[in-house]
Amino acid sequence: MLSKRERKSPSLRRKRRVRKKIFGTPERPRLSVFRSNRHMYAQIIDDLHGRTLASASTLCAELRGSLKSTSTVEAAAQVGTLVAKRALEAKITKVVFDRNRYRYHGRVKALAEAARKAGLEF
Repeated sequence: MLSKRERKSPSLRRKRRVRKKIFGTPERPRLSVFRSNRHMYAQIIDDLHGRTLASASTLCAELRGSLKSTSTVEAAAQVGTLVAKRALEAKITKVVFDRNRYRYHGRVKALAEAARKAGLEF
């Protein structure tokens, strides 16, 4: 059961509203985005089987040394490129974009656009 704070929180209400409409299948998995104040994370998830098929974040060894800061739009774009590269290696070309509770703006938008440029379709 949700607490009163969770029911009234605009960001959690937005998250429930977004997730109600989005579901990842094996043919078209879900690209889920999470951002904290310091880092950006992206996962490609098959909700039917509950598996993460590919993931990337600013904490990955591939990106860690090359990033000046992990909380910028440029860092988010590099995470988007890396997750798309890993998805294509796993033979995933089409995904459903789950922005989670975040508005499609700034770092979330940069990640999505970089993933599209790198070859993912959504």
